[in-house]
This record gives sequence, C-alpha cells and structure tokens, in this order.
Amino acid sequence: MQKDTGSLVPFHYVGFGYAALVATGGIVGYAKAGSVPSLVAGLFFGGLAGLGAYQLSQDPRNVWVFLATSGTLAGIMGMRFYNSGKFMPAGLIAGASLLMVAKLGINLLSKPHP
Repeated sequence: MQKDTGSLVPFHYVGFGYAALVATGGIVGYAKAGSVPSLVAGLFFGGLAGLGAYQLSQDPRNVWVFLATSGTLAGIMGMRFYNSGKFMPAGLIAGASLLMVAKLGINLLSKPHP
C-alpha cells in the first residue's frame, strides 16, 4: 500500500512558480516603467525564493530561506497595497506571498520533526 504524500503537486514546484512570478514582476516593472529598483528587487527576491524552493526540494524541513523571503515580500508588498489600493503588482505579490507563508507554516506545524 502506498503512503499518501498529502499533495498532488510537490510544494517546491509551487515555490519555483512563485519565484518566477516575483522575478517576472521585476522584469515587467522595468520594461513598462523603466524602474531599475523594481528590476533589482524582483530579481533579488525571485532568486532568493528560487533558492528557498530548491532547498525545500532537497530537504522538506529546510524552509527558512523561503519562509523569510515570502514573509518579507508579504509585509513589504502588503503595505504598498494598503497604501496604494492597487492590486497590480503589490496586491498580487502580497497575496501570493501570504499564501506561501501560510502553506509553509501549515507544512512546518503538521509534519513531525526528528
């Protein structure tokens, strides 16, 4: 009998998609508005999220880089969304980051640790 893994898609795949979303947001911000800070921040945080997703694929208990990255983005972009009221891009990234933090927290709390 096979053991239930709990998820249809491994979470690190979702993490790589999240990292791509963040990096793409920075690139689009640069392409549309010429914003170098958007480009740098998007590539930096997208790279950190990608690193965190990779670490998660190697060891499901190693969530700290990914959790710190998504938590930081949830806070920063959440404040930008609150102040501007614009869904794109701040609301989208804040929402995706909040979902990542919630999922990581649930995974962290529900799995037994040795």
